[in-house]
Amino acid sequence: MSTIASAVLIGVGVLLAGNLPWAPLLAPLNLRFLPSVPWAIVPMAIYLCVYWAFISGAIGPRDTAATRRENLRARRLPLPVWAAAIVTGLIGFGAVLALTAVMARLIVMPASQIVAPPSMPAATMIALLTMASVVAGVTEEAAFRGYMQSPIERQYGLTVAILVNGAMFGLLHFPTHPGAVVVMLPYYIAVAAVYSGLTWATNSILPALTLHVGGDIWSLTRLWATGKPEWQRSDVAQALVWDAGLDASFLSSIGFCVAFSVAAFILCRQVRRSATLSAAS
Repeated sequence: MSTIASAVLIGVGVLLAGNLPWAPLLAPLNLRFLPSVPWAIVPMAIYLCVYWAFISGAIGPRDTAATRRENLRARRLPLPVWAAAIVTGLIGFGAVLALTAVMARLIVMPASQIVAPPSMPAATMIALLTMASVVAGVTEEAAFRGYMQSPIERQYGLTVAILVNGAMFGLLHFPTHPGAVVVMLPYYIAVAAVYSGLTWATNSILPALTLHVGGDIWSLTRLWATGKPEWQRSDVAQALVWDAGLDASFLSSIGFCVAFSVAAFILCRQVRRSATLSAAS
């Protein structure tokens, strides 16, 4: 258990070290001062470069460089493995979207909203949302699938690593919807399973990081433009099954979730074999 505790603590530290300059400092300052210009992305980009160099072992104490590099797990991959991993991840997110449709019929999903200052141009808001997505993708994958998952996976296996980093992934998103952290845990564990599975399959966080950044750009921009989080795809909420009973829509969502999950699992194993063969050659 000491491995899990230390991995969780170090992972949370890596997350906070990357996130703290953006969310509580630079982004709010940009919204308050000179909101017509996305000036905050410049210092944050510089900070992220230094942050990545340190956690990857490129700079900092030499005696811990190898450990940092091993835990971050940011290995380069051949193009065929990259392509297979991205396709597998997209199929995995098909399962996640189907899961949200199932959850929306079982519980009342939380609402969310992004409000920009009236004077802020759309291009500036999109630039800030893009940087927020990059910050989230880089820091969360480094923390959860890198520093947290790697040591737990080595000692206890992938399933335990997914459950631990997925639970922490969900709990640390409490500022997003503080009143619904527990009920949203299945969603975050499912998302973590996709990212963790890709990391296990490729022995690299880079495909998961890429999908995370791209997914956040899509979901945050959509949330800002429509006021709908990724789990809300209609203005009219469907009745809960507890009130309306089972119907074809609910059962088909379960079917799609299972089918996409099985497909992603099979493809992950195939990607694992391809990545292992590529690394050995």
